[in-house]
Amino acid sequence: MSQRILVVEDEPAIADTITYALHTEGFEVEWCATGEESLRILAANPVDLIVLDVGLPDRNGFDLCKEIRKTSAVPVIFLTARTSEVDRVVGLEIGGDDYVAKPFSPRELAARVKAVLRRTPSVQGESNAARANSPFFIDKDRMQILYFGKPLDLSRYEFRILEVLLRRPGWVYSRDKLMEMVWEAPEASMDRTVDTHVKTVRAKLKAIKPDLDPILTHRGVGYSLRESW
Repeated sequence: MSQRILVVEDEPAIADTITYALHTEGFEVEWCATGEESLRILAANPVDLIVLDVGLPDRNGFDLCKEIRKTSAVPVIFLTARTSEVDRVVGLEIGGDDYVAKPFSPRELAARVKAVLRRTPSVQGESNAARANSPFFIDKDRMQILYFGKPLDLSRYEFRILEVLLRRPGWVYSRDKLMEMVWEAPEASMDRTVDTHVKTVRAKLKAIKPDLDPILTHRGVGYSLRESW
């Protein structure tokens, strides 16, 4: 089954170029021009990757990525006319997987899509395991995470925290970054809120495997997920 790519781009000519390049590589492509439409598409059917323009007419692409990241680990490649290092860093820190500046080569974009997909588990069906050789399995359809084959009874925020950590094992997320990516109103939450939820997630993991602690604490910085097992 061909992999499904969602292109969120408000310029039809650019969208047509991207669509043609990805079709040529065997991908199934769906295109929309606004952030709101992209959210409706994602709610209806999962996709394997999103090519996301930062300068959308109804909302900023970075803000849209933050919203998508609250419920999904789907890979995101930003497409933008912004070329400054600050913009690239911001895009990657909020959960983007790659960054392509306009003007761009359609063949290069297609190559980047394939590269990101090679290193990212599929989000569709049973192939959406967190990572090969990992004891975790993310069931996106049921919004559930399995640990050594056993389902974890997680609250909404516990699920989101663990999903974020699973997205990039070894990557250290600060408390502020976790709060920003997980909570709807991070400004209304307290600093210790993240610590409290991580503590409860750890307790649920230890209930299954008492001798393992997959979540690593980086004092004064934040948390990461263990890379090797």
